[in-house]
Amino acid sequence: MSSSNTKSKGQIKVVHIYPREMSIYGDLGNTRCLASRLRWHGYEPLVHQHHPGNDFPTDAHLVLGGGGQDSGQARVEDDLAHNADVLRALAAGGTPMLMICGMYQLFGNAFITVEGERLPGMGILDVTTQGNAKRMVGPVVLQTAYGDVIGYENHSGSTQLAPGQQPFGTVKSGMGNNGTDKTEGAVTGNVFGSYLHGPVLPANPSFADALIKLAVEHALGEPFVSGRIDDEIADQARTRQVRRLAG
Repeated sequence: MSSSNTKSKGQIKVVHIYPREMSIYGDLGNTRCLASRLRWHGYEPLVHQHHPGNDFPTDAHLVLGGGGQDSGQARVEDDLAHNADVLRALAAGGTPMLMICGMYQLFGNAFITVEGERLPGMGILDVTTQGNAKRMVGPVVLQTAYGDVIGYENHSGSTQLAPGQQPFGTVKSGMGNNGTDKTEGAVTGNVFGSYLHGPVLPANPSFADALIKLAVEHALGEPFVSGRIDDEIADQARTRQVRRLAG
């Protein structure tokens, strides 16, 4: 898959947040993808799973979170509140993060249930989500700073970006944040939120490598040195999906 390296270019600590509660749509694959690609690029991944009740590691270099059912979100809310200051400090300091679906919502300002109850988020991303009875489900194609990105959405929450909040991408096919304004996800600094499952990173290696580049340069203070990786199959699959849905 790649050229082998006998000596590591450096260690990168990848933290998967709530792998039991918030990874019901294959989002654990994002962590596995990044760990593999780090090795292929010649770096040593140190994968850490953060579970409720523990202190969040302040030395995280790359943080990942996934989607979950409402019950899963409820189980992690207290732990998020406990670790909010550390996560906000890491985000403000430039640590790259990718939060998918339920964790994307929790990284926003608030989630408002169908009944009207307002559940506060961490406010790292300036978005607010309204629960709905209708779900937004299906394949998605986005135009992003990392080229066309494909994935699969399955969410009932409708997310609105505050003025000035940058989206992750523009919807070419699918519903995105809310089905009306053609935005998908949100980006603040090096923190990315998105509804795209898949998992999204194996299908979009350019975006995966962009996260790795951010992590390496932030953690090690030196330029990212790419290895040789054959992404032909992923690229062909993505191109076919783009042509089929948004061509």
